[in-house]
Amino acid sequence: MPDLKDVFTPALRSLDEARLKRRRRSVEPAGPGEMRVDGAHLLAFCSNDYLGLASHPAIVQAMHDALDAQGAGATASPLVCGHGPEHEALERELAAFVGLPRALYFYAGYALNTGCVPALVERGDAVFSDALNHACLIDGARLSRADIHVFPHNDLGALERALASSSGARRRLVLADAVFSMDGDLAPVPELLALCERHDAWLFVDDAHGFGVLGEGGRGTLSHFGLVPARHASRLVYMATLGKAAGVAGAFVAGAEPVVEWLLQRARTYMFATAAPATIAAGLRASLKIIEADDWRRAQLRTLHARLDEGLARLPWRAPASFTAVQPLLLGDNATALRVMDALQSRGIWVPAIRPPTVPAGTARLRITLSAAHSEAQVERLCEALGAIAQECCHPERSEGSLPDDERRDPSLRSG
Repeated sequence: MPDLKDVFTPALRSLDEARLKRRRRSVEPAGPGEMRVDGAHLLAFCSNDYLGLASHPAIVQAMHDALDAQGAGATASPLVCGHGPEHEALERELAAFVGLPRALYFYAGYALNTGCVPALVERGDAVFSDALNHACLIDGARLSRADIHVFPHNDLGALERALASSSGARRRLVLADAVFSMDGDLAPVPELLALCERHDAWLFVDDAHGFGVLGEGGRGTLSHFGLVPARHASRLVYMATLGKAAGVAGAFVAGAEPVVEWLLQRARTYMFATAAPATIAAGLRASLKIIEADDWRRAQLRTLHARLDEGLARLPWRAPASFTAVQPLLLGDNATALRVMDALQSRGIWVPAIRPPTVPAGTARLRITLSAAHSEAQVERLCEALGAIAQECCHPERSEGSLPDDERRDPSLRSG
């Protein structure tokens, strides 16, 4: 066997040469819409804290109170002794909030999807997955050992043909992000539900980026489309994460009572993992109240997005239409994405470059995310900076000069 270092040193070098090596940074909050990144104070458009709740004093206080009352750790899995009154209350409130009979809280969204999909389907079943689904849905499908059919992004015709050709499968499960995390566009959820009704399939919707942002009172993508979730509980399994718009951590799955009970009994990532601390559940209960009450936060997001649209329309790069807090700016190749990221950072703005395998080859981009904590002036500053960088990109000698000296000398420092 080769030495471990002999295998992975050249592998890491290859990543670096392809501009695919990531660089982890040390980050801390530094004010509304701002972060301290590796010691530098930057205006940041990279967080999933869409409603600006991660530092909300009511949430922080609720977590302090729970910490004082119940301690730091849950001590065991939920099915042993890790499930307490705060978790129980949170699940009831989440179910009521999204309009489904029952909810189950997980410590992480990735764990939820990789546990719940294999609990719903197995060998002999069929899974139908949108080509742009998040990695956790893809991994959940693979772990299920069901037959996997990947259909082109939001292509209802292709999905219907695949469903029609799978009549031999015992169970059929359609997987779709409700809001696609790298593009900010929506799945056609009503049409997906109709297809599932017509072809006797189930629909698993991942609303990680719609919960809190879309719909009445922030109830998510189902509400955005005017759907009444309880009417579709025989076909629908709904999940959403709670570390994005909700500002804390974890995720939940909701659906019909027997479905959620089955997931509690059979999702291995729930059964065999230590529960999240009660402090997290307490913070989320406070967050849920703010999400519902503070409509101004969603209004602020809409205002900021309109301003961002105006600024991006003047750039030479493509910014696909988005109605959410996620706005991609497509730059194409990895080197260009890193160059624009670095040029922004030299101007005190942090928007990380997103490259394969997170997005398809040739679609490297900046993933601009807005928060209700941002101001219009901050969005204007981003647009002005991008406009100046676009001008520089037409003159390579000026663009190279905009990079910090150490990054110009050592391209490996440009990885984001």
